[in-house]
Amino acid sequence: MPQSRHNHPVMRQLISILLLCCVAQAAAAKPVLKPVPLPRPRPPIWVEPRSFAEAVAGLDFDASKVTGKPTDCDERLAAISEQVPMPRLIGPGACGGSDMVELKVVLLADKSRVTVTPPAMITCGMAESLAGWLRDEAAPRVAKLGSTLIGIENYDAYECRSRNRIAGAKLSEHAHGNALDVRALHLADGRRLALTDVNVDKPLRMGLQATACRRFTTVLGPGDPFHSGHIHLDVIQRRNGYRVCQWKVLEPPPPEKEPVPLPRPRPTIADAR
Repeated sequence: MPQSRHNHPVMRQLISILLLCCVAQAAAAKPVLKPVPLPRPRPPIWVEPRSFAEAVAGLDFDASKVTGKPTDCDERLAAISEQVPMPRLIGPGACGGSDMVELKVVLLADKSRVTVTPPAMITCGMAESLAGWLRDEAAPRVAKLGSTLIGIENYDAYECRSRNRIAGAKLSEHAHGNALDVRALHLADGRRLALTDVNVDKPLRMGLQATACRRFTTVLGPGDPFHSGHIHLDVIQRRNGYRVCQWKVLEPPPPEKEPVPLPRPRPTIADAR
């Protein structure tokens, strides 16, 4: 019985060769898949430091000089105020300061209280200067108005920002806790005396301006475009003891004059007849 064409040895060999060629061509045409990148390894879990020295390891200051003992300024301030000592503020960037406090109340000579609202985060040195100004200068002048100083409005204290919030400008003294912006004084009889209000007693404002410029190294207020609504006080140290005092004690604008009445119109000839 004759063999089928497909069962012939030569034909089977040809079919095998064709199949091998097809498989080879298919393998060559198949795109080479790149290996899928593995995710980055998860960072190690942060471990809470067990000491202050461990927490500041690697930072640019000598941790061995940090102590919990109150400074001389802390002891003086404790006698004339109510405040909470705060840890050293570090960063971000160059912001931060040492010997910081949260000043809540200034105690006057008679132990009456002047509340700082909201409490001010500032350095102990700035807090001591502010407390001295309120005790020795502001409170006695307010007493001449027939009332008692009981509070001040804190408009801005510690804040990590540039001067006047201008991008690219130097860091403000607020960024180091050396500055405080005061908006108004509060009196026991309910009066609120805004320090930039032209209608507030002028002798009071003049006395506060003069004494502030003696006690603080920078005083900014009306006359400076960025401080027309509050008074900026800071204790930055400059070369040769240079100070800045830019607080103009303004007066109310003069009252508007009443318009001069015009004469009555001349009667016409027809009206005269």
